[in-house]
Amino acid sequence: MGNWQTTNRITGEKRWWALAAVMLSMFFSALNQTTVTTAMPTIISDLQGFSLYAWVFTAFTLAVTATMPIYGKLSDVYGRKPFYVFGLVVFLIGSALSGRAQSMSMLIFARVIQGIGGGAMMSMPRATVGDIFNPRERGRWMGALMGIFGIATLIGPGVGGWITDHWGWRWVFYVNMPVALVALALVIYALPRVRTGQTYHLDWLGSLLLVSGLLPMLLGFTWAGTTYPWLSREILGLFALSAVLLTLFVWVERRSPEPIIHMDIFRNPVFSSTMVIGLFISMAMFGSMMFLPLFVQGALGMKAASSGYIMTPMMLSFIAGSVIAGQVMTRTGRYKILTLVGGLLTSAGAYLLTFLDASSTWEMVVRDMMVMGVGIGLIMPVLGTVVQNAFPYRMMGTVNATQQTANNIGGAIAAPILGSVVASRFSTELGKRLPAPLVQVMQNLPEDQQKVFADPQGLVSTFGQEAIKVKFQAFGPQGMALYDQFIQAVREALAAAMTPLFWMALTFAVAAFVASLFLKEIPLRQEDYYREDTARPDEREPLGSVGE
Repeated sequence: MGNWQTTNRITGEKRWWALAAVMLSMFFSALNQTTVTTAMPTIISDLQGFSLYAWVFTAFTLAVTATMPIYGKLSDVYGRKPFYVFGLVVFLIGSALSGRAQSMSMLIFARVIQGIGGGAMMSMPRATVGDIFNPRERGRWMGALMGIFGIATLIGPGVGGWITDHWGWRWVFYVNMPVALVALALVIYALPRVRTGQTYHLDWLGSLLLVSGLLPMLLGFTWAGTTYPWLSREILGLFALSAVLLTLFVWVERRSPEPIIHMDIFRNPVFSSTMVIGLFISMAMFGSMMFLPLFVQGALGMKAASSGYIMTPMMLSFIAGSVIAGQVMTRTGRYKILTLVGGLLTSAGAYLLTFLDASSTWEMVVRDMMVMGVGIGLIMPVLGTVVQNAFPYRMMGTVNATQQTANNIGGAIAAPILGSVVASRFSTELGKRLPAPLVQVMQNLPEDQQKVFADPQGLVSTFGQEAIKVKFQAFGPQGMALYDQFIQAVREALAAAMTPLFWMALTFAVAAFVASLFLKEIPLRQEDYYREDTARPDEREPLGSVGE
């Protein structure tokens, strides 16, 4: 098991085993998300409960986002190893429970367990890379880490589909377990046991307020525009509750001798810039990724199987951009140019998307997504590298996890915001394009059936179109002619409804670029700067001044 150390630093042969553990855990945690997405239609068919569909993903995201800052702080004090081990074990338990779920409620509960473990698994890799390499060397490996994420996202849909078809959906969860056990063995072997000499008392009140403040905010964005209207009492109440609790969290943390998150880190210009960049680039990225398959399938008329692969070119260019960014940082020690070029390319790709309509070709979509993908790929590895470079080594876990939380929040809130835009605009655009006979027919339908015709997700699916075709066949000889007119109107309306979404993605990308202009460049250090430092936090240098 090795001797006790006073820092998380990993040296010698073990650093390569630790790096293997990091890469492996990053790979299967990212793969888990995409394989589950592919298996969900089969899961819904088996367990029923379509109304709970989104909660399979929401529960995991909530648990990950709420726990990451806590893991980051604790790993700085007690070492990465116990929390990496804890995260992997809890993730294994959650995977086993997910595979054995007999109802949607049980599956959602199991996904919360997975997410609690996932919070550690997603917050430890970047910090562990920092434990192995100095800031200059880190760039290459941060790029590789993002490349691993891209590969997992790329192959996930195919792997998930194959497993579901040949072994059943439960194996989408079980297949994680052998890989997680290998990663667990590597973590136990390679990561050091740390005893810093500090006596740390967990800020329980701050932790409770942080989790309690993030949950209603994320729930509000999840339910807004779907379960409840945006301006309903329920949604406004959740946002108000979140604002109050997070304000209390800041107040408590400023007065706590050992806070979960030092509020002074936000005074650091590098950290504040990366928080904003990460938030907006994640909103642009996940907003585009989630809705492009809908556009390709619904507006361009591609089959569902083909539309699922529309993200392949984007992820390939993302991987290329990540590797390039990592090499540039390691070779030059510079990073600001990467965020500027990445922001410009992401903005250019989003701008090109605004020109897409129902007459666009698959090749045009591929071109636009590749431009956007390489831009995002240039930015993502920079974020983790530069926050580590701007703070003392003793704070690596805290600043990494806090910055990653901003990324997660960006992705979590982008989907409901953009989804509401598409849904509301789609109804308006469809009404403009329907021929008069169709309008009259639809107005005579019961209210519950009228709602079916306002759901773009349902209308573009094969199941949804077949169900609607049956309804039109009931109208007699002219039914199929009306059906063809309706489907054409749906395609045109969906294309028009997606245009404001692409403009919003462009706005997010431009915001990330503007934030990059304010990113202070501190040349990445090559020296060995790991410090066996046991001073109390209040006896050290002011955090906001680091890197200034």
